[in-house]
Amino acid sequence: MSKVTLAEGVFYVGAVDWDRRLFDSLIPLPDGTSYNSYLVKGSEKTALIDTVDPTMTDVLMSHLNQVGVKKIDYVIANHAEQDHSGNLPNILERYPEAKLVCTPRCKDFLVDLLMIPEGKFITVNDKETISLGNRTLEFIHAPWVHWPETMLTYLREDKILFPCDLFGSHLATNELFVTDEGRVYEAAKRYFAEIMMPFWSNIQKHLERLKSYPIDIIAPSHGPVHNKPEFILKAYRSWVFDEPKNIVVLPYISMHGSTQKMVRHLVEALTERGVTVKQFDLTATDLGKLAMALVDAPTVVLGVPTVLAGPHPNVAHAVFLANALRPKLRFASIIGSYGWGGKTVEMLSTMMPNLKVEVLPPVLCKGFPKEADFKALDDLANTIAQKHKENKFT
Repeated sequence: MSKVTLAEGVFYVGAVDWDRRLFDSLIPLPDGTSYNSYLVKGSEKTALIDTVDPTMTDVLMSHLNQVGVKKIDYVIANHAEQDHSGNLPNILERYPEAKLVCTPRCKDFLVDLLMIPEGKFITVNDKETISLGNRTLEFIHAPWVHWPETMLTYLREDKILFPCDLFGSHLATNELFVTDEGRVYEAAKRYFAEIMMPFWSNIQKHLERLKSYPIDIIAPSHGPVHNKPEFILKAYRSWVFDEPKNIVVLPYISMHGSTQKMVRHLVEALTERGVTVKQFDLTATDLGKLAMALVDAPTVVLGVPTVLAGPHPNVAHAVFLANALRPKLRFASIIGSYGWGGKTVEMLSTMMPNLKVEVLPPVLCKGFPKEADFKALDDLANTIAQKHKENKFT
C-alpha cells in the first residue's frame, strides 16, 4: 500500500477483508468488509482513529510502517466493539506513550473487554477537543447510535467526520473513495437495515446535530470513504425520516404447498389493488435482503404453516430478527395452514413486543385453502390497501 491520503497528513491505514462472509456469527457478508483506521498527523501530535479487527493486525502494523509512524500520541476509540477495538492492546504495546481517548462509558467497556489498564485512558465529554498542533479533534457523543458508548470524531480544519459505524457499509473494495454510488447505496442500505435500524429514532437526533458541522468528507469504519458526503447523508435522512411506502413485505414458508397457494393468491390480490409486494421464501432468503425490505415497508404479512402446534421455526426466526431490528412497521398479519390445530398466531404475536403494529385479522385455513379462505385473503388485501391509502403511503 502506498500512502493513501484523505487529505494532506491524513492517512488510511485500515484493512480490507475480502473473504469474510459472516459477521458476529449472524450477519451475512456477501461482499466482504473493511476495518477502517485513520492516522492524523498534526504539527505537534499524531492520532490514530480506531484500529482493525484482530485478524488483520499485520495489515494495520504494515500500513503504519509505510506511512512512517514513529510515535502515536493519541488513539481514538470511537466504539468498543472488537472489530474496531480489538487491536488496541497491540497498538498500546507498540506505542507505549500513547493515550487512549474515548467516552467514559467506552472506557468501562474497554476495561471489561480488553483489560486495558485504567491509567492509559483520557475520557472526553461531548464536544470536548484535543489539539494536535495545527489540527483539532472534536468528539461528539452519539449514545445508542449502535452501542451506548458510541462517539464520532470531527477533524475541524479539514472538515472530516470519522463516525465509526454510522454511514458505513460492509463492502470490500480497493478504492478509497466511493466511485460506484449504486453499489455503495445497496451495501449501505443493507448495513443500515441490519445494524443501524434499531436506533433510527436516535439517528434522527444526531443527523440534526450534524447539520451544524461543515463536512467535506465522511470516513466511516466500514466500507469506502465518502468524499461527496451529501450522497450518504441524503440516504440516511430518507431511511430515518421518510414515511413508509406502499409496500407489503411477505416472508413465508410452505411445507406441502398450502401456505404457498395462499401467498400467491394474496400477492395477486394486493397487486390488483396497486400495492407493491416483496416476497421472501425463508428456506432460501438472504435475511439481509429481508431486513432491507423492512426499511421502507409499513406492513408485514407472515406466511406460516403450523409445526407441532406452533409456527414454523424459520418464520419464528424471521419474526425474532424483525422485532430486534425495530423497523417503522405499522401493520402486521398472519396467513397460513394447519393440520389439527395449534397456537401459531398467539405465539408469533408474543414475539413482536418491539413492533408497535396494528394486527390485522389473520387468515388460517385447515389443510388446503378453500373458497372461503381465498375470500378472506381478498378481504385482507382490501384492508391493507385501504390502510395504506388512509395513511397516504405512496
